[in-house]
Amino acid sequence: MTVEVGAMMAMGIAALLAGPILARSRLQAADGPGKLIVLGPVFEAAALAVFSAEHLTAARDLAPIVPHWLPAPLFWVYFFGVCLLATAISFVLWRSVRWSAALLALFFLLVVLTVSLPPLPRHLHDRLFWPAFVREIAFASGAMILAGSLWPQSRPIGRALVHTGRILLAAILVFYAIEHFRFPSYTPGVPLERTFPAWVPAPALWTDLVGIALLLGGIGLFFRATTRLAAAGTGLVLLLLTVCLYVPILVLEFRTAPGAVEGLNYVFDTMLFASTVLLAGFAANPGADEAPAHDRLRAVPVTATTP
Repeated sequence: MTVEVGAMMAMGIAALLAGPILARSRLQAADGPGKLIVLGPVFEAAALAVFSAEHLTAARDLAPIVPHWLPAPLFWVYFFGVCLLATAISFVLWRSVRWSAALLALFFLLVVLTVSLPPLPRHLHDRLFWPAFVREIAFASGAMILAGSLWPQSRPIGRALVHTGRILLAAILVFYAIEHFRFPSYTPGVPLERTFPAWVPAPALWTDLVGIALLLGGIGLFFRATTRLAAAGTGLVLLLLTVCLYVPILVLEFRTAPGAVEGLNYVFDTMLFASTVLLAGFAANPGADEAPAHDRLRAVPVTATTP
């Protein structure tokens, strides 16, 4: 096992173990779908921690992704690795989440503007480009919803973040659903270039079921009354997909370091997508407590007090 693989696994497992323990008071206060939504930031933190470890241990491999006009590419890889780790810690400890979520949304939007947007004219007709392009926007949308839900709703910025994030994420889920129906040979979740391994039974059925879940979830997110149920239901489907499809793929590919890294990326990328959808559930009850509580941890149903 390489240092990169070991660090990625250790960080992800640590977040998944510590997160539910530290969120137990909020879990106890939530009911029904709210319990799963409360765990959304925990799954988000696990994925961010894994990608942070990848940035910090494989910086030279990631440096070519940095835009060429930025000086010192290694610095930026390390810098954003530390930022992702800080955000993961914030989500697990449930401290200063309003600001860490807002900065996380800004990070993903910067990735769109500096990495994804420049090659857009060359890839207008590339099927694989568009799912990857809107993926970062989806991740930013979930973070926007979480940040906005923790903002006092007497302030327009909180409502704007929640509404904008919810509508963007809903539209992306519908787009991804269409991609699932159009290209059933690719593995579901975030529809990228990976095809099903030969050992997976009925691959088209997997794709259709996830596509239906994404379509229903996207439609549900368009309406505030159904947001919580849509977020919890679709997030659960994506978490089950992570466990039932991508974890076995990881186990089978763990024999080589490149296979292990790729497998970990698919597991936690899908988990990040699942947690992003779960974060949309925070839009159902934004601003539950508008009292200043930047450093306190209290239990409230579904959404937590403003960290």
